[in-house]
Amino acid sequence: MSDPNVIGVLARAYVDDLDAALPLYRDLAGGEEPHRFGFGTMRLAKVGAFLVVEGADDEVRSHAATVSVRDVEVVAEAVVAHGGTLLEGPDPGPNGPRLIARHGDGVIFEYIQLVTGR
Repeated sequence: MSDPNVIGVLARAYVDDLDAALPLYRDLAGGEEPHRFGFGTMRLAKVGAFLVVEGADDEVRSHAATVSVRDVEVVAEAVVAHGGTLLEGPDPGPNGPRLIARHGDGVIFEYIQLVTGR
């Protein structure tokens, strides 16, 4: 049996003010410093098991979670093979290759390929 492709899942927290929200998420993550980055018009921070997002529109808010994987191409093949569709990507993202997929059951996830050090 090989290693699983899924490495972890980040709960998404959609907020109006990233700076005001981060102290709570930093405390929940045991004092971990947030990794901040931008994507399009959004401001984001990964802190512990959370992805805190400011400026998300309704389309982005429809994403159930962000899933870290070893290989986004493996995800793309599996989603399509099981009746799902790729909504975006695989494409480069601010933290490595990513894709947005709608599973056959209708749930939408963002998948990001693990990049060492993130």
